[in-house]
Amino acid sequence: MAGMAATAGSASDMQGDRVTIEKKIGQMLIAGFRGLEAKPAMPIIEDIQAFHLGGVILYDRDVMTGSPVRNIKSPQQVTDLIAGLQAAAEIPLLVPIDQEGGLVDRLKSDRGFPPSLSASYLGGKNDLDLTRRHAGAMASSLAQIGVNLNLAPVVDLNVNPNNPIIGQRKRSFSDDPTIVTAHAEAFIEAHHEHNVLCCLKHFPGHGSSAADSHLGFTEVTDSWTPNELIPYTSLIKSRHADTVMISHVFHERLEPDYPATLSRRIITGMLRQEMGYEGVVISDDLQMGAISKHYGFESALRNAINAGTDLITLGNNQIFEEGLIGRAFTLIMGMVEDGRIRVERIEEAYTRVRKLKGLE
Repeated sequence: MAGMAATAGSASDMQGDRVTIEKKIGQMLIAGFRGLEAKPAMPIIEDIQAFHLGGVILYDRDVMTGSPVRNIKSPQQVTDLIAGLQAAAEIPLLVPIDQEGGLVDRLKSDRGFPPSLSASYLGGKNDLDLTRRHAGAMASSLAQIGVNLNLAPVVDLNVNPNNPIIGQRKRSFSDDPTIVTAHAEAFIEAHHEHNVLCCLKHFPGHGSSAADSHLGFTEVTDSWTPNELIPYTSLIKSRHADTVMISHVFHERLEPDYPATLSRRIITGMLRQEMGYEGVVISDDLQMGAISKHYGFESALRNAINAGTDLITLGNNQIFEEGLIGRAFTLIMGMVEDGRIRVERIEEAYTRVRKLKGLE
């Protein structure tokens, strides 16, 4: 498994009883933000320092304003931005990005980055050497600018080609779990050669849905099949699962009360206990419509963490809220203090995040 490089001083900050509960909570938060530069007065710099953030996520466009530029303008600009953010952090940051290739491609060629191929194209060619070479070039460009976690590959099966968020956007390698697994392995191994971590998504499978969970409630009760777990089972067993992202899909027979993101049955029961996954679980953005339109923010945070999520993604892009990270931090801290979230759950998440960062 790949791991982030860390300085000796950073590593010592993460060890032992000296680490406060505040730092441990902060390490569970991945924050999105507006801005192209890392300046001292920027809210994201203040959040990194005040709340000990675990990471920052970069986006190319601003959903709320419609601006085509949010954090990414050119390779040198992104390199400087990430370096400035890391310099502000006491504990090294995870810097995740959605660089799947094809249509889901934050680092676009018109901004000076290498062109990319979609998972659908690569799976259709079914040439593992091609996938490996392409993923290696992608990972090299990520490493050069300072991105250390690619939120890819998608291992959803292309069960429904008309799926608006997976199939139609050509994000799946194939409807065949064997092909998906083989190409995901090649993709991940190529990233590891450049010390870039990867993320399997969207557990337990988003490929059969007929709706987009960015927009609202997304049910897969009657379309999902156990085949959709095969890539996860295989990749966990072969130790290719650095992180796993949980989807916002709802499956009544797997979990009658909550979407997967908020489900202890799915995260702790299925993924951890039944499938043996011991690594970091990342939530999809909690501001996506499938969650934000149906659950209060405090309830979503509580359920996601208690379900077994280790890193909470707050992109602050689907919806933009000043002070969002401070509010999330304060709510989590309050729920730990009154027992609605157990301290042991925070400790467990923190230990996994520390291991992912290579700070043991």
